[in-house]
Amino acid sequence: MWESAAQGWGNRADRVRAWGMPVSVAMIDGLALQPGQRVLELAAGPGDTGFMAAELIRPGGTLISSDGAEAMLEVARARAAQTGTDNVEFAQLELEWIDLPTAAVDAVLCRWGIMLVVDPDAAAHEIRRVLRPGGRAAFAVWDSPERNPWATITSHTMVALGHADPPDPTGPGMFRLAADGALQEVLQSAGFEDVTVRTVELRREYTDIGSYIAEQIELSPMMGSAYRELAEADQLAIVDRMTAAADPFTAADGAVVLPGSSLVAVASA
Repeated sequence: MWESAAQGWGNRADRVRAWGMPVSVAMIDGLALQPGQRVLELAAGPGDTGFMAAELIRPGGTLISSDGAEAMLEVARARAAQTGTDNVEFAQLELEWIDLPTAAVDAVLCRWGIMLVVDPDAAAHEIRRVLRPGGRAAFAVWDSPERNPWATITSHTMVALGHADPPDPTGPGMFRLAADGALQEVLQSAGFEDVTVRTVELRREYTDIGSYIAEQIELSPMMGSAYRELAEADQLAIVDRMTAAADPFTAADGAVVLPGSSLVAVASA
């Protein structure tokens, strides 16, 4: 699914970087990075959060930018070339089995990844394993559905019109670790210490509803794969329903501003 979505994420990488910047900054700030360190980014997608870390660990430091999808790594490689980030290695890694030695890195970044894996507990244990003693990790997961209408407008529409199944609250998904204390419990159970969790708000701004829908088609694997296979009448029904759902967030000139909220956790090994 993420292999097929990678092209859209590449096309929208600047947008993703811009609206995700408050979360990336909070994660980077929590790591207190130093020159010469070795940093691992997991589920990196376009890689821009890790590239911010790469600047802070110069000279002598190395970023390992990783993702489970090879097509996403290609996007990250292109982004690194564009930004001149040359102290970076790329690796195809899975969160639940990280192909690195024990105590191999000084810090780990994982933005919006750990809630999407089959076994978040296994992923947290693996991340703890590859961290050196005293190393730090920063995680981001999505806050509750009610605080992220930019996402629920899409998912509720697709489910209501019969183009997607209702999400399994116990399975991989955006909001799996949104409940109070859920992320902290996963990290503490894996042996992390000094776990702090804070809320970081963000905004996704669009000139009109069409821009929002077009972005969701490109970035959402669930919506994109289904939408492209539908007849025009079904596509129009999706557009109409999403337009109505976004009306509370639409200004008189047609501009759409959708709020979002992420949880950012920082912990020590």
